[in-house]
Amino acid sequence: MFRLFVTLTFLFLNLYACKGGYNSCKAKINDSKTIKNNQLQVPLTKHTRVLFSRTRPHATILKHDPYLSLYLIKDKKGFRYPFSISYRPVLGTACVDKHRAVKGKILKHQVGLNHFATFSEKLTYPSLILTSCCSLEGIVTPRGIIEKAYIDRFVKIKKVSYSDIGIRVKDEKSFVIVNAINPFLDGNNFKVGDCILRFDGKKVKSASSLMKWILFSKIGSSHRVKIKRGSKILTLKMKSSKRDGGGYLSDTFLEFLGISFDRHLRIIKIEKKAKKYQLKLGDKLLQVNKKDITTQDEILKQISKSKESSHLLFQRNHFQFFVTIKSI
Repeated sequence: MFRLFVTLTFLFLNLYACKGGYNSCKAKINDSKTIKNNQLQVPLTKHTRVLFSRTRPHATILKHDPYLSLYLIKDKKGFRYPFSISYRPVLGTACVDKHRAVKGKILKHQVGLNHFATFSEKLTYPSLILTSCCSLEGIVTPRGIIEKAYIDRFVKIKKVSYSDIGIRVKDEKSFVIVNAINPFLDGNNFKVGDCILRFDGKKVKSASSLMKWILFSKIGSSHRVKIKRGSKILTLKMKSSKRDGGGYLSDTFLEFLGISFDRHLRIIKIEKKAKKYQLKLGDKLLQVNKKDITTQDEILKQISKSKESSHLLFQRNHFQFFVTIKSI
């Protein structure tokens, strides 16, 4: 009798969530144990959950996205009424956790892997961004909101990867502007300041939509990008390559050469192709082309200015030394 009561309760929550509004969403979060040990474990199918975790979970891992720190794990017990992802027009959203729901709206959408979405109200972590029908719009991380398109893709693709065409972009007034370029990518003809007009024939209206088109495209696929450079209108052709950094991974363009950093700009990974630079784990990057740098964004900015080579100043213990890296 008790099991029947629980089943009917879950069915009621699933069918009448819209009627119950965010109170039903809070109940669903608690009944599904979506927030457990201060960690998000979101049921998106009956027997799988999506985790946001900065450490490897003790669970059967089906898939991992190191860029967004997402894990897809097996849920042995299962939850009959998982959260859905809907692309129907949304009338309202709220930041919902086990105890409260704060109505608001997404102010800035997620721009690729490096800039997560922001909300109009103060976010709590861990929590979900939900509609009044309990449809998932995003998950809240300490760095902002990972939006549903990225979560949905993570669940559906077989192997986690993202495409790259060697640019980072930003919204500037009503335009999408290139603010960093990868000089190590062969065939990269973009320049900082280029205004992106169209991507594969589609009008570019925002940095967030452009980055999704790029990141979600097939690695090795060909693309046409219409740009405005000064007074000229140009069409650039290129093939996408594998994205090597971003999100919770290092993103300085040096990852393309096999060198990754932590947030203190110390080397945490050296791939085989970077052995020739004779760097060691723990070496700290101090300057790029004689400019002091303290963040990965500053590295991107300085690397983008490189024409033939970049001169990097590292520190190892109390010893400083230069490494010269040639651009393509």
